[in-house]
Amino acid sequence: MSTAQVAGEAFENGIGAKTDWSAETARARTWFESLRDRICAEFEAIEREAGSDASFTYTPWKREHHGEPVPDGGGGVQGLMKGKVFEKVGVNVSTVGGTFSADFAKTMNGADPDNPAFTATGISLVAHMANPHVPAVHMNTRFLTTRKAWFGGGGDLNPPIPYDEDTADFHASYKAACDKHDPAYYPKFKAWADDYFYIPHRKVHRGVGGIFYDHLECADDGAFEANFAFTRDVGDAFLNVYPALVRRRMGMDFTREDKLKQLTWRGRYAEFNLVYDRGTLFGLKTGGNIDAILMSLPPEANWE
Repeated sequence: MSTAQVAGEAFENGIGAKTDWSAETARARTWFESLRDRICAEFEAIEREAGSDASFTYTPWKREHHGEPVPDGGGGVQGLMKGKVFEKVGVNVSTVGGTFSADFAKTMNGADPDNPAFTATGISLVAHMANPHVPAVHMNTRFLTTRKAWFGGGGDLNPPIPYDEDTADFHASYKAACDKHDPAYYPKFKAWADDYFYIPHRKVHRGVGGIFYDHLECADDGAFEANFAFTRDVGDAFLNVYPALVRRRMGMDFTREDKLKQLTWRGRYAEFNLVYDRGTLFGLKTGGNIDAILMSLPPEANWE
């Protein structure tokens, strides 16, 4: 067995791998929070352009277990705005740590009942729009550590009334971010998004896709730097494209039928997030803030 194979096997087994990722977690947290600030400022600027004075309210929270704060468990800040353009948008950041339950540890990369410790830091965003011609959107990037360390994230566009131009621009922004790092990333992560954001019981996708990636593992400091750079570009790709799509569509007239189409589509979105979404499950299983976790749900939906 070669030296590289031995090192790779050791990393897969968590043997001899780096165990203290606190400095890297702090760096990732700082960047996720700075991305939050830039996104919220841009969304508030759009509200001003529409003649609205809506702004984000920020609510800090602490990680809990059975309703009690977890010592050194971390927490986060829920950012929420309800405006003229953004009917409901949440931009949340969190940094938490502790131990998984024994059963949940079995499902997590690099964790097991004998070693269930973890940390997680990230940003999560969901926007539901007042005008049905403006696409809703989801974006998330994160850095987690167990016996392993890895990045995940992505973004997907969820238009009740799709426009080919918007879909093309959204995908082009993410493709450009991916191609800076590895030409294999975009086709791989696009396919992953198509597979992940699918509603099996409805036999439909919840939107027009985007990218999704997980377990982008950091075997050493060099891998961390490369994966962190990619994740930063994913966040910037979102900020580069989505506000432009909002401005393109937010002034369009819409009919009652358009609104009903949006409300029905929102029901599908809610079904996915409550039944299939891994992020929702992770938050609920790790003592996250319920309001922040469920901020992804639309303010109004319809089932026929």
